[in-house]
Amino acid sequence: MAIDFKNKSFFKLKQNEEYSEKVSHILIDGESILDSYKSMRDGVIFTSKRIISVNVQGITGSKKDFTSLPYKNIIAFSIETAGTFDLDAELEVWFSQLGKCRFEFKGKTDLATISKHIAENSL
Repeated sequence: MAIDFKNKSFFKLKQNEEYSEKVSHILIDGESILDSYKSMRDGVIFTSKRIISVNVQGITGSKKDFTSLPYKNIIAFSIETAGTFDLDAELEVWFSQLGKCRFEFKGKTDLATISKHIAENSL
């Protein structure tokens, strides 16, 4: 599932440390992985410089689309933490000239740390 800004698509993500290996070859000097999340096959990796969306395509999954979303292009964001009955957390991010992207996280996710990093790199 690619990020579709017009339809405001979202991902249901669960923390998965191993998923970050999918982007190790595209990181730049000085860029480090903060956290990684995976849905069925697709995923999102938060680095020190950007959010990278990975869209795994095809039957074998050998074809991948990488979308790089730099923190410097974020104009607004919001978080919704998990509650007692609704255990999912959500992150909505608005990018200049692109639109809104919504990420939904399963289970306990530390969105405070992610939002702090986004704020430090976008404000």
